Amino acid sequence: MKKILFILAIAAFGFASCDKVENPYPPSNQGDYSLYPDGDSAHYAQNVWPTFTTNANTDRNVLIEDYTGHQCIFCPAAADAAHQLELDNPGRVYVSTIHTGASGQMEAFQEITPPTYLIDFTNDEGFAIGKYFGFDWPGSPFVGNPFGSINRADHGNGYPTITAGSWASATDATILANDNKVNIQAVSNYYPSTRGFFLHAEVDVVDASLTNQLNIAVHVLEDSLVAPQKYPSYTEYNYVHRDIFRESIDGFTFGQPLDASNITVNGTHEMFYIYELPAGYDPNNMHVIIYVRDAVTEEIYQVIKEHL
Repeated sequence: MKKILFILAIAAFGFASCDKVENPYPPSNQGDYSLYPDGDSAHYAQNVWPTFTTNANTDRNVLIEDYTGHQCIFCPAAADAAHQLELDNPGRVYVSTIHTGASGQMEAFQEITPPTYLIDFTNDEGFAIGKYFGFDWPGSPFVGNPFGSINRADHGNGYPTITAGSWASATDATILANDNKVNIQAVSNYYPSTRGFFLHAEVDVVDASLTNQLNIAVHVLEDSLVAPQKYPSYTEYNYVHRDIFRESIDGFTFGQPLDASNITVNGTHEMFYIYELPAGYDPNNMHVIIYVRDAVTEEIYQVIKEHL
């Protein structure tokens, strides 16, 4: 699959410098405009490039990360709880279901065992997330599934991960506090003829007290997939797996820095991603989550969702 990232500082952008791309694999700092239907970067810049208006949002959203497995018998209840929180808080709560364990490798809960559990929901990036917050984090309580995080914040246990039983109270508390520190907005374009997804994201750090390094991450999620799931006493063959983490859009699992290289003339940060949707995925069943995390504390300050 092809994943290309183009990071843009608006102040340095010049339409005249964007010529038609003849090489289908140009240097990554030019972006792969062969995924634009006529392959012409100047046409894209002149006709499609968005202009962001002031982001007036005042709400802090919540990302629930659900560490799960299709052979984890207690995981369906956790998934239902996360999904219900999303339904109860439309536009404020999003879920990322990551099939991973604390070891950073295939475990019993995620493994493929014919003839029933044939789909591999795992990926290297999901394993990296699991290991980072599991075995690599000193004293981490995340040692088995189901487990997860609410904005990767410490909700009273001293760690960024908590049990599924605490997700509701942590989510409710975050929504109630509504301590908004970062705003994100996005504009995207998807071209079916090339399977090219062009994503523009703007980040506005509204809390000047944030001095740690901030990273922006974009994760590609599959909306839903029907496949077997193990329960305590049976297997549900028509189980709906939701919000399945597939990969990061740019290959940076934990995001890339917000720094002077992507700052705009008005003090916000702007990122531009070009991504080729892999064969086998239905664009109507895919979305991305865009979030900003503190690279020191790991807390996620804001998250939004954008459909392909």
